[in-house]
Amino acid sequence: MIIDPSEIDAHSVYKLLAGSVVPRPIAWVSSRSRGGILNLAPFSFFTVASREPPMLAISIGPRTGGEDYAKDTLTNLRETQEFVINIVSVALANAMHETAVNYPPEVDEFVRAGVTSAACEIIKTPRVAEAKISMECTVEHMLKLGSDYLVVGRMQRYHVEDELISNGRIDLRALDPLGRMAGNFTKVETLFDLPLDDNTL
Repeated sequence: MIIDPSEIDAHSVYKLLAGSVVPRPIAWVSSRSRGGILNLAPFSFFTVASREPPMLAISIGPRTGGEDYAKDTLTNLRETQEFVINIVSVALANAMHETAVNYPPEVDEFVRAGVTSAACEIIKTPRVAEAKISMECTVEHMLKLGSDYLVVGRMQRYHVEDELISNGRIDLRALDPLGRMAGNFTKVETLFDLPLDDNTL
């Protein structure tokens, strides 16, 4: 089967992409409005954009449900030029899921999710205290790509729980990261090296 994306609707294209580019890490983004209201929202179109200097990229799409105004995260990043990417461990899955709801801009989603805000070192936006890894970022680029915005943030500080560091690397089993599939989620349960042998999997 060969599909021309220009011949199908945008939602169908999204479903194909979301089911093909898997598993995806989840950026649990904390931001704040100009007036200081805190926001938390998950984004699974997320990756490393640069190693030197360290930069991270998230794609922010339009609101679901037909609303014609920007997501709170995008509005906040435009206003403050800063945000935090918190990495979601499985233990935080339900809290993260709560923040996927389209709450009004005046709602503090740290409170809704039942998580604790913790001060950052460089920026005014707080991180999620319960997250095992958080990355303070300042907005480096914001590009309009079709219906979405690609936001590239420069990482200014890296917060990580001490027990996660082993020989300079992250202990993935201890992190227990949550991944996004198509309409559902996954966790990292099997780690292996290449090349495979017949008994690896």
